[in-house]
Amino acid sequence: MSAQAWIERLIPCQSDHYYSSVLDALHILVLLLVAFIAATLAAVAGFGGAAVLLPVLVWSFGVREAIPILTVAQLVGNSSRVWFNRAELNGRVVAWFALGGVPTALIGGLLFAKAPLATLTRVLGIFLILIVIWRHLRPQAQWRPPLPAFAAIGAGASFLSALLGSVGPLMAPFFLAYGLVKGAYIGTEALATVVMHVTKLIAYRGAAILTWHALVVGLLLGPLMIAGSFLGKRIVDRLPEKIFVGIIEATLLAAGLIFLFK
Repeated sequence: MSAQAWIERLIPCQSDHYYSSVLDALHILVLLLVAFIAATLAAVAGFGGAAVLLPVLVWSFGVREAIPILTVAQLVGNSSRVWFNRAELNGRVVAWFALGGVPTALIGGLLFAKAPLATLTRVLGIFLILIVIWRHLRPQAQWRPPLPAFAAIGAGASFLSALLGSVGPLMAPFFLAYGLVKGAYIGTEALATVVMHVTKLIAYRGAAILTWHALVVGLLLGPLMIAGSFLGKRIVDRLPEKIFVGIIEATLLAAGLIFLFK
């Protein structure tokens, strides 16, 4: 039975306009609640918020407008995570990431309207699952990327993010392998993502994809993203490092399976 049918049974003899208003209110409440949950998850794991929020945005606004709205909301959320973890940022990692990421985010943003994404999404899913398996098969011989490697990491992640909306799970293994954990990982990854999202929005605007409506909706979700980031920071500060890494790996596996069977 549909939501409207349930409402009709509970509150009979009302006009269609009334039912429509109630459903619209429920729709907005669901969107706000999911935005808060997504921001909290992202503040704890460093990623995953987009995977939670994007389906609701697509349901509400359609694919074409959902990606720009998500980008604006994530820009606010990531900026707040940068602030809450500002004492632990690694600026050199962000600088190298931006060096490769800014140009490819522009290119990816301009290609967003026409790119076929189904196969690429499944490849990403396989990659994420293999990353977690590899981390456990070689626990004593972890690869630590050199600092300049983040230019290439930024280039690939920014290009894919412009096409897919967000690829936080793809970025996470490299930041973790470099030795960033907890606040240092959350804040540094968030600052790199801020650079990436600003560049994407410039490209979306240039391609006439970022509308004023999308910008306003994304900004209206901002306070929920900040509140979720605040709560997530409090959770991270109380997590032992081993549990934190375990949460990251579990989220990577979940994201990989979602990408693989999407």
